[in-house]
Amino acid sequence: MKKALLTLLSIILLAGIVAGCSTSSSGKDGKVTINALFMKQAGYSEEDVKAITKEFENKNPSIKVKPTFVPYEALEQKIQTSAPTGGYDIVIIDAPWTAKFAKAGFVKEVSDKLTDSNRSDIFAGAIDSVSYQDKLYGMPWLNDTKFLFYNTDMLKQAGFDNPPNTWDELLTQAKAIKDKGISDTPIVGSWAQAEALICDFTAFTSSFGGALVDENGKPTVNSKENLAALTFMTQSLKDGLTNSKSTQYLEEDVRGVFSSGKAAFALNWTYMYNMANDPKESSVVGRVGIAPVPGTQGHNGMSVNGGMGLSVTKGSKHADEAWKYIQYLSSKDVQKRFAKNALPIWKSLYEDQDVVKTGPEVVEASKVQYENLENRPRVPWYGELSTELQVSVQKALLGEITPEQALDSVQKKAEEIASK
Repeated sequence: MKKALLTLLSIILLAGIVAGCSTSSSGKDGKVTINALFMKQAGYSEEDVKAITKEFENKNPSIKVKPTFVPYEALEQKIQTSAPTGGYDIVIIDAPWTAKFAKAGFVKEVSDKLTDSNRSDIFAGAIDSVSYQDKLYGMPWLNDTKFLFYNTDMLKQAGFDNPPNTWDELLTQAKAIKDKGISDTPIVGSWAQAEALICDFTAFTSSFGGALVDENGKPTVNSKENLAALTFMTQSLKDGLTNSKSTQYLEEDVRGVFSSGKAAFALNWTYMYNMANDPKESSVVGRVGIAPVPGTQGHNGMSVNGGMGLSVTKGSKHADEAWKYIQYLSSKDVQKRFAKNALPIWKSLYEDQDVVKTGPEVVEASKVQYENLENRPRVPWYGELSTELQVSVQKALLGEITPEQALDSVQKKAEEIASK
């Protein structure tokens, strides 16, 4: 009898502990609490997200939202460990993760929750960020890509009125700037051994007419177009036109170098425009130009799709409330009012004068660039491919191996990974 009683008490105690550990629950006040995982410095600021969340809670008094913000580098692992159990009800996902998360069943399919009319008003790159095999696994939220930033004064001092349309023109302008002593190293990039490097590499390869996989997901890493792109990058370092510390830099480092007036050209995400024009953050205020990424002969200037979506995790106990919150975050009204830090996913808002006024130059550049985006490979094994690319591409940039050796090595490993 005692043994049975002890067993019963143990079960009750264990149930209490499990309930106490649950991060998505209904409280004593009857409110449903949902937990949302966001990325630090991703378009909308933490203050923006908190303000929007407060609005949502005021409109939906039965729902409480607990947002958490972590660096990009910690996001994927956190999602993988929390999604099955519902540790977070909502997670922000980067475009190349969608295939992996969908195949693993980490996030819920929501294809039926987006109407055709809404879908047609959202940029293709934003839709791609939450798509896998023609199904949707989240709601597009961040519409982002990298642009070419340039110092307008430096270009004028070197005798140029307009930013370059091609990478060859950029080298010509950079060499003139360097030769005239305006900048020792006119170009800066985020080429550290990290995902930032692959974002830049994707922009280069696609602008040279290349792709890392074909339409069937087969690796094409060592194509002649990709080789030309990597050769361009390595040669710009050898010629002293690209800052040698680029191989140590992430996006915030690039922003720091450009904003201090040490670089004439930089690839970076949209957020840099406002920060480089902020007197508290920059010494080049009023001298910041933004343009679409340059192309090559016969190829448009392509940039990397930096779109990110919001997904409901498989383990969420409050999926309906989570989706309601996601809908509010991505709604036209909210995205219009907070357009200064993150341009909307909605095409129709780009004709709205209130949105245009937040940054006319950015809006104009985005209209071109959003129609010329390249996805990082949307395959379930992207994470492994990215890791291999980061190592080999950087070795080429550092001169430890040739561009051919780098891409041949990754091609071989990619074929092995893809065949598993």
